[in-house]
Amino acid sequence: MKKIDKLVLRSFLGPFVLTLCIVVFIFLMRLISQYLNELVGKDIDFLNYVKLLSFFSLITIPVALPLAVLLSSLMTFGNLGEFFELTAIKSAGISTWRAMRSVMVMVAMITIFSFWYNNEVAPWANLKGYSLLYDIKTAKATLNIKEGIFYNDLPGYNIKVDKKYPDQKSLKGLVIYRHPTSDYNAGNREVTLADSGQMFTINNQSYLVFELYKGNQYSENGQTGSGTYTVNESRQFTRSAFDHYKMVVSLESFGLKRTDENQFQYHEYMKDAKELRKVADSLKKEYRKTKEGLFPQSKQYFSYAFRAETLPKQSAPKYGKWVDSLLKKKPIVLPSEKEQVIASALNQAQNVKSYAQSNKTYLTEKGKTWYRYDLEMHHKYTQAVSCFVMFLLGAPLGAIIKKGGFGIPVLVSVLFFILSYVLTLQGDKWAKDGLVAVPIGAWFSNSLLILVGMYFADRALKDSRLFDRDVYVIWWERMSKKWRQSGVLKKWRGDKAVYSN
Repeated sequence: MKKIDKLVLRSFLGPFVLTLCIVVFIFLMRLISQYLNELVGKDIDFLNYVKLLSFFSLITIPVALPLAVLLSSLMTFGNLGEFFELTAIKSAGISTWRAMRSVMVMVAMITIFSFWYNNEVAPWANLKGYSLLYDIKTAKATLNIKEGIFYNDLPGYNIKVDKKYPDQKSLKGLVIYRHPTSDYNAGNREVTLADSGQMFTINNQSYLVFELYKGNQYSENGQTGSGTYTVNESRQFTRSAFDHYKMVVSLESFGLKRTDENQFQYHEYMKDAKELRKVADSLKKEYRKTKEGLFPQSKQYFSYAFRAETLPKQSAPKYGKWVDSLLKKKPIVLPSEKEQVIASALNQAQNVKSYAQSNKTYLTEKGKTWYRYDLEMHHKYTQAVSCFVMFLLGAPLGAIIKKGGFGIPVLVSVLFFILSYVLTLQGDKWAKDGLVAVPIGAWFSNSLLILVGMYFADRALKDSRLFDRDVYVIWWERMSKKWRQSGVLKKWRGDKAVYSN
């Protein structure tokens, strides 16, 4: 490796690692802000939150790699141009492409790594991360009983306290309604009132204990043999007073309950390219088979005077003049038969319409599912190739702009990344709606941006001053001078003066 390659490569690797970490951190902040209300306030240990952030850090790497390549390429060649190092390289007879060769090889390796990562690591991280996120979202919030508000997160209980002391255990003025969890229509059949009490957990927070003092307990029993309550049944009311009463409630519904990860493996994000291709092919075969069977299956909804498929070949009717003569005759239909014929025809038309609508809905959903899996399979490749596309955009732009640091490169990188994101979403929408073929929709963004990158590369090879302000100032002065010499500007001013007078 020559010194020039070491110089350029060293200038690229530092910003690349730094920008990759920054982009991953930004995507993690986006995740936290999106699910903040569902992540906080749960009775979940810190280790599970660390696991969640770790899994989603792995998930965001394929998305962060193209942006990191774009920004680091811009910064690398922008710094080389700003400090005239790129000019010195060119003056030594070394072309711009030769100066970019070492970084280009590195980006090609990053592209190969990105595909391997998308195909092997990303499905595993998606399965682990999204299953854990689902379990955290569905976990109940930590037990938090507030003053003057009924708390109903405990299955089978509604609890209200008038005052809660700073130690979070001592309570004043308790009202506890208890109802059977198997039949909520039965209402509250047991009420406990207490002047004061203590609240605490036992057995590693598995049970919640209420120690109640000076209160009364009211219960109503009137259950029939069927297990439901009727209006006219006889009921028995019981009232009992107590000085000290202990109530134990199970907290098994709280905390994190892990779901079987196999329930999430159906999703396209959890599969590699080979599995996605297999599922997409099977869905494609089902779609075409259903579509081809529409016409044969629709025959059962129609009535024919003669069905050739049900008659022997020798007895099948032969069309001729006698058929025309029968058609010319007016059919004799009795009024009672007419109503029956109309009702039969209407029923038949409704059956055909219902059959067509149900099959249209089925085919539309089946097609969207097929497109979705096929699209995700193509994205395994497009996300990897986008790293190289972003290099073709960033390196020539940096050589043209000649500005390093986190100023202009960050602005340009964000603009092109947003453009890439919008084009990707648009292509995906077209592909999912069946407006274009899935490969066209999947590669739509990369195809356009690689053309833009080739244009910038051509400008960089020709030392174009595409983004220099002086170029456009000089061009404007020359055009103004030509207008003055041609008399167009003078004539326009004269017409304006006449119009104002």
